[in-house]
Amino acid sequence: MEAYLDNSATTRCTESVRDAVVRAMMEDYGNPSSRHQKGLDAERSLREARETLARTLRVSEKEIYFTSGATESNNWALIGAAAANRRAGMHLITTAIEHPAVLMPMQYLQEQGFRVTYLPVDSAGQISLDDLEQAICDDTILVSIMYVNNEVGAIEPIAEAGKRIRARNPRILFHVDAVQAYGKMPVYPKTLGVDMLSASAHKIHGPKGIGFLYINERVKIHPLLLGGGQQKGMRSGTDNVPGAVGLAQAAKEAYANLEEERRHFLELKRRLMEGLAALPQVVIHSQPGEQGAAHIVSAAFPGVRSEVLLHALEERGVYVSAGSACSSNKKQPVSAVLKELHLRPELLESTLRFSFGRFTTAEEIDYCLQTLAQLLPVLRRYTRH
Repeated sequence: MEAYLDNSATTRCTESVRDAVVRAMMEDYGNPSSRHQKGLDAERSLREARETLARTLRVSEKEIYFTSGATESNNWALIGAAAANRRAGMHLITTAIEHPAVLMPMQYLQEQGFRVTYLPVDSAGQISLDDLEQAICDDTILVSIMYVNNEVGAIEPIAEAGKRIRARNPRILFHVDAVQAYGKMPVYPKTLGVDMLSASAHKIHGPKGIGFLYINERVKIHPLLLGGGQQKGMRSGTDNVPGAVGLAQAAKEAYANLEEERRHFLELKRRLMEGLAALPQVVIHSQPGEQGAAHIVSAAFPGVRSEVLLHALEERGVYVSAGSACSSNKKQPVSAVLKELHLRPELLESTLRFSFGRFTTAEEIDYCLQTLAQLLPVLRRYTRH
């Protein structure tokens, strides 16, 4: 049996997404910038995809820009907005547990002379709204806070953060990395007070290599990619029509079945967390139920290094993660996110992440728990020797 429990890293496309992408590649294959009928057909597909995404967010289709994925979206939001607004101030705020696609652009901006404040988090992975308010100063121009942490599933207080930012200075831009939230919960930027929002298709059963950045019409931002002037000159490059169509189809399906999937994820989460709690010496980092993301569970298995346990599970057909897939290639011993939770060293070195998708079943959860129950005593005995 196989149990794929690494859906926060990537998901399998649905058949309808696959069919939509193939149709765009084989039928509507024209360049949307071309003025003949094939180009017009492709342009129509692109426009319809943008309209679909705009409806899921309750925003204007003019505020949706297609990108190559959330990494580009985050880089563009941060670097583009900072460059366009630097005369208003040189101070930026983010959290200490952001994805590298936010942290590294922030480091780059520090090298360009900007000041960055990194908000700490508590043991549950959540920021303090008072810390956020105290960090805002006269030259703050941008705040970036992720909606759902990709490693432990902490949900940040985005709506309240938006209110406090607006109360202090309505000109401050608020960016949200919503990669692990979009398609999993209602996300309405204008209600939340969010000016820019990043999302990615392959986290919601869409194709890889496509995402979008929502940019409120009031935002002043510089483009990162220059060239042919596509997307109103804000993001040049031949439009990825198959990717956009696949993203829109995945988003449409996600939001059509949002409540059903949420209940499905919560049941899987309950089943997994109860099973993990019954195993000896397991420490669960994620918050139960709706206190944390419904599709992510992080837990430590003291006495066994995470990489050893990950590969032992893999040999039995159970696929999990030792942290963020986008940082797993780095030669660092433990997750920077887990460090910020101030965990004991033995927990830092023994943590795995389990994450669910639409196709995850209760049988997969049970098989994973059975496999862990068999492996842990053996691996711990081996480690002690």
